[in-house]
Amino acid sequence: MSNLFEAAGLEKGAPRPLADRLRPQSLAEVVGQDHIVGPDGTLTRMLKSGRIASMILWGPPGSGKTTVARLLARETDLEFEQISAIFSGVQDLRKVFDRAKLRREQGKGTLLFVDEIHRFNRAQQDSFLPHMEDGTITLVGATTENPSFELNAAILSRAVVLVFNRHDDKALSDLIERAETEEGRKLPLDNDARAALMSMADGDGRTIINLVEEIFSAITDGTGLIDRDALVKLVQRRAPLYDKGRDGHYNLISALHKSVRGSDPDAALYWLCRMLEGGEDRLFIARRLVRMAVEDIGLADPNAVVQALAAKDTFDFLGSPEGELALAQATIYLATAPKSNGAYVAYKAAMRAAKEHGSLAPPKIILNAPTKLMESEGYGEGYEYDHDAPEGFSGQNYFPDELKRRPQFYAPPERGFERELKKRLAYWDGLRKKRGG
Repeated sequence: MSNLFEAAGLEKGAPRPLADRLRPQSLAEVVGQDHIVGPDGTLTRMLKSGRIASMILWGPPGSGKTTVARLLARETDLEFEQISAIFSGVQDLRKVFDRAKLRREQGKGTLLFVDEIHRFNRAQQDSFLPHMEDGTITLVGATTENPSFELNAAILSRAVVLVFNRHDDKALSDLIERAETEEGRKLPLDNDARAALMSMADGDGRTIINLVEEIFSAITDGTGLIDRDALVKLVQRRAPLYDKGRDGHYNLISALHKSVRGSDPDAALYWLCRMLEGGEDRLFIARRLVRMAVEDIGLADPNAVVQALAAKDTFDFLGSPEGELALAQATIYLATAPKSNGAYVAYKAAMRAAKEHGSLAPPKIILNAPTKLMESEGYGEGYEYDHDAPEGFSGQNYFPDELKRRPQFYAPPERGFERELKKRLAYWDGLRKKRGG
């Protein structure tokens, strides 16, 4: 199509989307990624050194990954090739590699930009390796997914991972101002509506420009200032970015878990509501609340797991949206409960000991002797029935004979109900030592 415009001499007058007109012409014009393209950015330093390594650009949609890749090829005089892992297969890769080999023979390098590189399977990813190693291509892969989980370790060991941030309010504001300069007029939005517009973009630079273009197309000069409510009617509010099957799913549940562990009910409620608003499976949240109750609260408040399970049962009984209040209530309870990982640490320590020492037999003193042979072997000999012992405590050894008493696995902290457990254990330990156990 562009060739037709050129032939007719109409290219400069051809209609172009606002996003295309605002596309940066140099790396210095890219907004929101100063740690990569700023004066002291990673890419800036690479360009100054004269050596460009293969790299993986990891970040959310609309953060500038494709734009940076194109500009990088221009500023390094490399031939730019672009493919998408969604639409490309083995044959497409072979053709790309063949063209790159031919250019190399002619003294020309190739920057191969692979969008959604995580979509390639392991074998397809491996096909890049020999061409990266011999310099046939400089690979620039873009992904919205965590490279540690989605890309082969061999590729990651040969590439630099550059992390792109979602655009903050300053970056979004800069993009709005550029759009206003390009259009030659200001957006007729009051301060509240302008803030709402940036919230709708949810950190996506491409989205903010498209929203601005939509507003400019829908209004005429002389329109009075639009408030938040009018803006919502004018453009549809986009749901926050949240892929509940991938990184977003794990990032938000991690934020919820750590907020509960950190005893911050307000932050915990915020992340819970982010997950609910994003359509997360309510029973997944309920299961994680149960895990938090046993991992981070444990016996400091034995009622915590009861509350978490009750929230799960309540949601099962009421359904959505009424049952979501039970999840919120459990979240508040867990966040405000005394915290202890004493049981969790004790379990892991005991598991390590169990794996380390193998199949040690229990001491014969606590084994039953249902046959004469076992009785003759000393099974059950000397066992004291604790209920008949003073204070209901015999103080006998229950570890394998080879271990005797190990260092203490469970060491309850001075928090919540575990204060009482700590006193009991200290009392029993004293009795055990007194009786030579």
